[in-house]
Amino acid sequence: MKLLIKLARDIKQSTGQFIALVLVIAVGTFFYGGLVTYSDKLSSYTKAYFKEHNLSDLNVFYSQISKDDVVGLSTVEGITKMEGRYTFDATQAFDKDKTTLKIHSIPVNNEINTLTIIEGNIPSHKDEILLDSHYAEEHQYHVGDKISINTVERDYTFTISGLGENVEYTKKNETQNHKAFGVAYIAEETIPEILDGFYYNEIMIDANSGYDIDKLGKSIEAQSKQLPYLNQVSKERTFNYSKITETIYNNGMMSKVIPLVLFLISAIILFLSMSRIIDSQRTQVGIMKALGVKNRKIMLHYMGYPVMASLIGSILGCAIAASVFIPLVTASSARSYSLPDITYSLSFYTIIPPIMISSVFGLLSCYLSGRNLLKEHAAQAMRPKPPKKMKKLLIERIPGVWSPIPYSYKLILRNIFLNKQKALASSIGVVVSTVLLITAFGTQMALTKVANQVEDVYTYDLKINYTMGTSTTSLELPFGINNSYALSTFSVEFIKEDDKENATLVVTEQENNLVHFFDENDNPIFLENNGVLVPKSYADKYHISQGDIIKIKFTAPELKNKSADMKVLKISTQYSNPSFYATPTYLNSFDIDYSPTSLLVEANSSTDLVNVRNFFEQDPHVDTISDKNDLKQSARFILKQNSFVFIMFIICAVILSFGAIYTISSINIYERNRELATLKVLGYQKNKINRLIFVENIILTTFAVIVALPVSGYVYSIVVTALSSTHQQIPDKLNLIVMLTSIILAFLLTILSNLMLRRKVTKINMIESLKSIE
Repeated sequence: MKLLIKLARDIKQSTGQFIALVLVIAVGTFFYGGLVTYSDKLSSYTKAYFKEHNLSDLNVFYSQISKDDVVGLSTVEGITKMEGRYTFDATQAFDKDKTTLKIHSIPVNNEINTLTIIEGNIPSHKDEILLDSHYAEEHQYHVGDKISINTVERDYTFTISGLGENVEYTKKNETQNHKAFGVAYIAEETIPEILDGFYYNEIMIDANSGYDIDKLGKSIEAQSKQLPYLNQVSKERTFNYSKITETIYNNGMMSKVIPLVLFLISAIILFLSMSRIIDSQRTQVGIMKALGVKNRKIMLHYMGYPVMASLIGSILGCAIAASVFIPLVTASSARSYSLPDITYSLSFYTIIPPIMISSVFGLLSCYLSGRNLLKEHAAQAMRPKPPKKMKKLLIERIPGVWSPIPYSYKLILRNIFLNKQKALASSIGVVVSTVLLITAFGTQMALTKVANQVEDVYTYDLKINYTMGTSTTSLELPFGINNSYALSTFSVEFIKEDDKENATLVVTEQENNLVHFFDENDNPIFLENNGVLVPKSYADKYHISQGDIIKIKFTAPELKNKSADMKVLKISTQYSNPSFYATPTYLNSFDIDYSPTSLLVEANSSTDLVNVRNFFEQDPHVDTISDKNDLKQSARFILKQNSFVFIMFIICAVILSFGAIYTISSINIYERNRELATLKVLGYQKNKINRLIFVENIILTTFAVIVALPVSGYVYSIVVTALSSTHQQIPDKLNLIVMLTSIILAFLLTILSNLMLRRKVTKINMIESLKSIE
């Protein structure tokens, strides 16, 4: 009981250090609890969701395929179940917007890609339709409402029988824009009403467990030689599946790496703190040994300090994670994915790993700090610890260098080299904290740069997309247009050896000055007639260089899977919506006709822009009209999705930096008590003594910052790689402003900790401190 009272007194005497230690552990627990909850729940939920609703392993597309052909293909080895359906695109016109709907027929006895019904029922009659619940919410549709849709051939009106979600659309697009894009399902008996006949154009395949999907795909393609086969996409290559698995992987990595780094910082601080506490209580340890208290009990007593800090810090971190991190993650997940009824809650067991890890680090640091003292005899332990012997520094041995150095700086240098190990450990804490600051600020600035690049790349005012079959060359343009250029967009498949990835090829005139291209150093590059511009996101992933030959396959039905080996002209930095770019001349060299489907328009003025837009809105040949704000939306979405994490990361990095610097500075004062007391006796003024400590801490911080700069570059590259994909590039170079901001903040935290520790210098007991063995 007396030892417990003593433990409470020890904590009270070092309140500042204890609070700093608790905060460091709380930060680590905060990130661990939040990220693990998000990652584990998302992983377990999607795994169960995909299994329950039987997400298709392979989708194969045809111009048309009959029921009998589907039955014939179902005998191919490796297939458990095969279902056919008809898929088509439709649009809806609202007051100011035009939206796109992807409509699928529901197979009879549907067992693959089954629906989750939110409200109402699955369509059972030919005039019924089931709407994606998020799209319905955006446009205020309810069960029983009438909905009109438009296709190229004609218009249709359906009654909404139900609202739901489908496992194949957990992620619709990069921005998860439910207002502009939706999904709907109709009964199979409606197909003849759409086609004036009956056939499918897509088959969904549930493969045997563990069967090689690539092998199955080749078998299907071989069996489809007599059929109008178009293309196939495996589950792993779908946008929906690849994005959610990428998120789960990245979050899983972050949930392990970030807390581990934070706990390592706490381990360093714990080691320094326990060394200081045990050293300062030599006499008390000696007395306890003399009174017969066993070494084991003394060690357990001191181990109570880090265990208490671990318990309080872990509970505090989990509490904050439950009230801050989890609600933010829940909102972020709802914006990013369509996962019905998913909920995130912090499990009670989440608190156990942080307590165990931080306690193990604490117990180990306590053991390493106290083992030597406990080996001493009671009489020896009760005597003050003799000061360390000081050898001449290397700089002292250089003639004419040491003498001119002011006395105060000599004291600083001698103290640093006298305690090299602890100075190094102190610097490591500051290094890691500075790296966290630079990485957090750098990533936030990078995401902002992504959002802002749209202004530099796209200088058009409007993008006009025409209906299929419209020729842009014969169209009349309104007055008020300063510049206009046509372009065409092709859905393609990028192929490199066994890797395939869906991509977009944009073809436009070489003279088009409404779309600008830049290399990795932000220097402008231009289209030419002898090659294709490749997005840096693809170049980085597939190791593509200027002058290489890449294979592009055109997936549009009318191009019949035509492939082209294209020369890489330049590597283009495209942060948002990366696409391959080529000129009509280069496209024609592969015997592919250039038929523009869109027009980029630059108006003379803002007044003319209104008139120009009105003109195109009245044009019956126009399908959709978009502007730069639509492009900005994607970049802003990514910025919004990740900002809260990195803002919290910055706040936590600041707390860590302050905790590390404050603890280290406090220990530095304790270890120099005798020296500082001597200076006070000799008449040194308080401000001069404070300056000694301040300058020493500044030197250690400077050293830490120098080491942190290259390390932060490496850590930042890891974070960028985790956030980037072929569909989204993140700037991989640290901004000088970011580095300067982080460095200045590190020094400001050092100054703040020094100001808070001035009181400790004032309270130094000169008589007690000078009692020592010479």
